[in-house]
Amino acid sequence: MATLEATLERITFHSGEDGYTVARVKPRNKEYVVTVVGKLLGVQVGEVLELEGHWDDHPEHGRQFTIERYRTVLPATIEGIRRYLGSGLIKGVGPATAKRIAETFGSYTLHVIEHEPQRLREVPGLGSKRAREIQHAWQEQQQIKAIMLFLQDMEMTPGLAIRIYKQYGEQSMSILQTTPYRLADDVYGIGFLTADRIAQSIGIPLDSPQRIGAGLRYALSQATEDGHCFLPWDELVRHGAALLEVATAVAEAILEAIVITGEVHVEHWDGDRLVYPLFAVRAERSVASHIQELLQTSSVIAPFYHAANWPRVFTYLADRRGIDLTQQQRDAVQMALTNKVSVLTGGPGTGKTTTLRTIILALEQQGYRYLLASPTGRAAKRLSEATGAEAMTIHRLLEYSPRSDIHFKRNAENPLDTTMVVIDEVSMLDILLANHLFKAIPQHAHVLLVGDSDQLPSVGPGRVLQDILDSLAVPSIHLDVIFRQAADSGIIANAHRINNGEPPHTSDLSDFFFFSAPDAEQCAELTVELVHQRIPRRFDFDPRRDIQVLTPTHRGPAGVANLNTLLQAELNPSSDGRMERQFGSTIFRVGDRVLQLRNNYDLDVYNGDIGEVVAIDPQEQLLRINYDNLREVAYDFRLLDELTLAYAISIHKAQGAEYPCVVIPLLTQHYMLLQRNLLYTGVTRAKHLVVLVGNHKAIGIAVQNNQVKQRYTGLARRLKHD
Repeated sequence: MATLEATLERITFHSGEDGYTVARVKPRNKEYVVTVVGKLLGVQVGEVLELEGHWDDHPEHGRQFTIERYRTVLPATIEGIRRYLGSGLIKGVGPATAKRIAETFGSYTLHVIEHEPQRLREVPGLGSKRAREIQHAWQEQQQIKAIMLFLQDMEMTPGLAIRIYKQYGEQSMSILQTTPYRLADDVYGIGFLTADRIAQSIGIPLDSPQRIGAGLRYALSQATEDGHCFLPWDELVRHGAALLEVATAVAEAILEAIVITGEVHVEHWDGDRLVYPLFAVRAERSVASHIQELLQTSSVIAPFYHAANWPRVFTYLADRRGIDLTQQQRDAVQMALTNKVSVLTGGPGTGKTTTLRTIILALEQQGYRYLLASPTGRAAKRLSEATGAEAMTIHRLLEYSPRSDIHFKRNAENPLDTTMVVIDEVSMLDILLANHLFKAIPQHAHVLLVGDSDQLPSVGPGRVLQDILDSLAVPSIHLDVIFRQAADSGIIANAHRINNGEPPHTSDLSDFFFFSAPDAEQCAELTVELVHQRIPRRFDFDPRRDIQVLTPTHRGPAGVANLNTLLQAELNPSSDGRMERQFGSTIFRVGDRVLQLRNNYDLDVYNGDIGEVVAIDPQEQLLRINYDNLREVAYDFRLLDELTLAYAISIHKAQGAEYPCVVIPLLTQHYMLLQRNLLYTGVTRAKHLVVLVGNHKAIGIAVQNNQVKQRYTGLARRLKHD
């Protein structure tokens, strides 16, 4: 095996998925550069690398060095040190600061940073605070590099190594080498399979109880990510045994031991054993208990509204306020004001908003306090615009504080100060957030849950809205009369056609179009052309801010990843003076539309939030994003794996949002994902215009497929029996 010591000059290509890199390096004491290919994780331009591998002659690209292993070597020359420090390696050190540090200490610079950091104050213009920050950043960087080198054969990204360090700090290497399965439980983005690769590399046996226990917990965790609150015992044993490649008897024995230690909970229902993660069973029990308590305690407002002269009230609303309600809407208003807990459902154009406005008006006339909230910021903004009243996210409603020991300041001990709570878009509400919500509702108050039960269920575990409806424990009304002005909308009419199992009309409409593109490549090209040119030209939409591509799949030519690459190239191309930052295979550029991939309570941003990159600071290693023109959030470069481009997003991620225009690629290649509620949800995200791209057969498959994937949940059963 050959060795090559060289300085990294330029990264030509880098894959964020497996770390595969094409780079140009300058060999030691040489003036020419050569190409190297292979897996390089977390390296920076200016670093000196000691590479092991072999030379190859590529038929197209010529002679190149294929990397088998590598390690970083600290530079020895003053110029090398200057480039190394100024490469963006250390937060707060840009090229100018790096030059001053290197000129002050010369070849001893790295020794000073490592062993005598107090001397950094000798550098002109460098204060004690910045000196401490540089020392801390340097130590952190060396720890992270050690983790990455340890993991370099396991196809782990730099972002995962950074998260390991953030979780365990100086204990990281010890935990990696002794109890690697902890990573699957503790570190976001590292599942059992990754932890298992690490464990196998250090010799943990395949039949180790530590391994089998971790695999079973992983199988149960994966189930919750698929929306389940539990798995039947036999199904969990079967899944776990297949995953671990062990006998079912072995998996079952370890599961029995896990139950005894209290790591999971088992419930017995109708002769079945159901295995719950502890958080899920606690949440289900708590939600059911709080709903039952609300139903059984008295209301401060129901007596007044029970005694109201409702015919006179509705006549007044029609004559004096111009609010002419259908009988369904009148029943819904009375239901919400006379029942402690109630549910209002209905599709677009059926009058949910008018009903809500009427309820709010009734409360305001009597001076009763009310609160409006939705699971996401975008949904809360829509609710506020629709009702003319203040609405907020559920997290804000509950005064969430990530830095407090009690994250939700509003809870059973400190309930909300209100008479009624209205929660919109309840189809998005998972069992965990529902638990925190119901804990904070005072016993005298009313709760009105509003949603569309035909939309996709929540991303998180549970199916709160459908379970409450199925339990029949709570009064509910489903609005199904479409108002005439709504029926004139092609979007609303087609949404109801889809929901009824009928194909949408795609001709002679001014707000609903279909463009044929039989194969995936054509579909992707046409989607980009429509977004970039044709739709903005005809309808005067801003292609970056008004048009949202929604697709069923992440992969393939018409999937999220490829469409984002194509759309970014057209809508926000690279240009001189426009700052950008590459993270893995994604380039983030000022002006880009981006999506938050998971809840980050420290930054107060949540899975599905969409914003725009407004600034990139390479020296402070910060990327700033504006969300909804309301607030700006600064992301450390190390957190960029929580973001992705959002010119195209999955339909699941669009729940609760509304866009002026949506473009939806639909192909028969998406067969396994084509469902009625998926297409219905996508279409109902549009306010003014829907454009479908693909083939009619795919639309037909989606419309006809009403087989909603079953979720294992127990809330309905608890509400029936508790």
